Amino acid sequence: QVQLVESGGGLVQPGGSLRLSCAASGRPESNPTMAWFRQAPGEERQFVAAVRWGNSNPYYTDSVKGRFTASRDNARNTVYLQMNSLKSEDTATYYCAVGSPILSTLRSGSAYRYWGQGTQVTVSS
Repeated sequence: QVQLVESGGGLVQPGGSLRLSCAASGRPESNPTMAWFRQAPGEERQFVAAVRWGNSNPYYTDSVKGRFTASRDNARNTVYLQMNSLKSEDTATYYCAVGSPILSTLRSGSAYRYWGQGTQVTVSS
């Protein structure tokens, strides 16, 4: 049984920072990709970032480039999302996901098999 447990969400002022963590129990896939998605109320789930098994350069959605940094520790089966210069539009529930997408589907939620329960990030003054 694979479980993903996220932590690190909370309330932060605009311009502030948060660091999300997601720990995976067990070995979900062979050479899994670990990713972050987010969903704001009334909106569709959105890809945020992904890190492939070899820890090659992470992939990001354009709106977070230069502000968010994704990384992973394969020994701990953990993926991180360092979020800096947070904006109100970053407010959402953030989910980690694990799977084995091919490059062309890396930004698609349907390509990931395992999902965490989500952690709320609220950016507000």
